[in-house]
Amino acid sequence: MIAIVLLIIFAYVMGSVPSGYILGKMSGIDVRSVGSGNIGATNVVRALGKGRGALTLFADAAKGYLPVWVALRLEVGAVTIALVAIAAFLGHLYPLFLNLQGGKGVATALGALLASQPMATLVLIVVFGVAVLASRIVSLGAIAAAIAAPVVLWFFSQSPVFVAMGVFLSAMVILRHRGNIQRLLAGSEPRFGTR
Repeated sequence: MIAIVLLIIFAYVMGSVPSGYILGKMSGIDVRSVGSGNIGATNVVRALGKGRGALTLFADAAKGYLPVWVALRLEVGAVTIALVAIAAFLGHLYPLFLNLQGGKGVATALGALLASQPMATLVLIVVFGVAVLASRIVSLGAIAAAIAAPVVLWFFSQSPVFVAMGVFLSAMVILRHRGNIQRLLAGSEPRFGTR
């Protein structure tokens, strides 16, 4: 039991590492003062360019992937794996190192899902990609993938635990995108490649 609690704490602390913020500070920029003010990869692209944006995406996904991978290796069971994934995700949303002011969690959720449900995650990546290519709006891709996640997880896993995890992650991602949703409805959400 103690090992499980420590694993969940480890996942939260790892999720709390603000990759985009750190990369920005290394370049002399606080990404929270640029563009959307978000510490995620999309805003890092705006502030620092595609290279550091890609690095942020990779690092944020790794924060979700690695704790879940460790949990899988320890064979702790589906409930604990789901809790570890959620802890890493919440670490990104509410980071210990940034006064609980974090990002939207899409990349960290991606990493956690890729470790626990790789086939379902590949489908969700396709959903995201199609939505972004059709609209050139990254937030729309994230929202579309979030909406699809519980259904896709059910199709591939048939596990109520992972479906419940998917519902929670999806609800939180959509909630964190509420400003984007308002701009989408108003037709003012910026498209990728435009300023």
